[in-house]
Amino acid sequence: MVLPRPPRIKVLPPEDPPAELPVGSTYRAVLRTIPYLLWTFALIPLQAIALLFRMRAAERIPMLYHRGCCRMLGLRVKVAGERAPDRPMLFIGNHSSYLDITVFGSLLPASFVAKAEIAGWPLFGTLAKLQRSVFVDRRMQSTQRQRDEIAERLEAGDNLILFPEGTSNDGNAVLPFRSALLSVAERKIGPEQRPLKLQPISIAYTGLNGVPLGYGLRPLVAWYGDMDLASHLWQLLGLGRIEVKVIFHPPVTIEAFGSRKALTDHCFRDVAAGVAAAIAGRPQTMPAAPARGVKPIPQATPA
Repeated sequence: MVLPRPPRIKVLPPEDPPAELPVGSTYRAVLRTIPYLLWTFALIPLQAIALLFRMRAAERIPMLYHRGCCRMLGLRVKVAGERAPDRPMLFIGNHSSYLDITVFGSLLPASFVAKAEIAGWPLFGTLAKLQRSVFVDRRMQSTQRQRDEIAERLEAGDNLILFPEGTSNDGNAVLPFRSALLSVAERKIGPEQRPLKLQPISIAYTGLNGVPLGYGLRPLVAWYGDMDLASHLWQLLGLGRIEVKVIFHPPVTIEAFGSRKALTDHCFRDVAAGVAAAIAGRPQTMPAAPARGVKPIPQATPA
C-alpha cells in the first residue's frame, strides 16, 4: 500500500516580515480622533492659564492629558522598576515613535528636549511649547547655548526627558547614544553644587491585541526615516490595543564613571538591555547603581 505524499508547507523564517501589514479600522480611527481632539482643545486653555500664572498645575496638567491620550489611543502601559523621586532629574530614554511622548508624558512630571523643527509643527508644536519643551538645534555651533539652556532649566528644579539617539528608529534595537547630548551631566546643580542625576528608561512596544508585536509588525507603531506622519498616525489610530513596556533603571551620576563617555555607555547598555528583554518577553533584572568611584561591570550590548 502506497501512502499519499503529504502536502509541502513553506515555512517562512521568523525574520521575514509579512507581505502586507494590517491597516486597522477606519471606523475606529474616527471614533478615536473625535474625543482626542475634544480632549486636546479642552486642556490647551487650562495649561495656558497655568503657565501664565506660574501655577503648580502646569506640571500636572500635561500628565493628566497624556494619561487620557493613552486611554483613547488604546495604549496599555506596564511599568517595571521605579521612577526616582529626586529633583531635578534628567531622564534618558530610547526613541522609536511619537507615542513615546504620550507614554513618557503620562508617567513623568517633566518636559521634553525636542528637535527645533517640532516647534513649527501644526498642533503638536503648540502642545510641545505648552509642556515647556526645550527645543535644540543639532548644529555644532549651537551646542554650548543649548547646553546652557538645559542647565538653566535643571537649575530651576525642572525634570527633563532626553532621547540621546538623536532620532527615532524601528524599535527593534537601540541606536548608539550621542555623548555630546549628555554634556550637561558634567555640571554641578543647585547651591550645594551636587552632580546631576540621570535615570535611564527603556520603552518597547510589545503587543497588538494580545499578539506579540514582532519585527514585521513593529512599523505599525514605530515612526522613523522618511515615513509620512499623517498617514502613519491615521493607520495607528485604527489599530486596537497596543501593549507597551516601560522599564525604569537605577539613577546614576557622572561621578560613578569619571567621564561623560563612560556615563553615556552605561546608560546605553541599560536602556538597550531593557528593550531587548521587553521585546523577547524576558523578565528584566534591575542592576544595582554603581557606587561612587566604582567602574561598572561591562555588559553585552544587544545587536
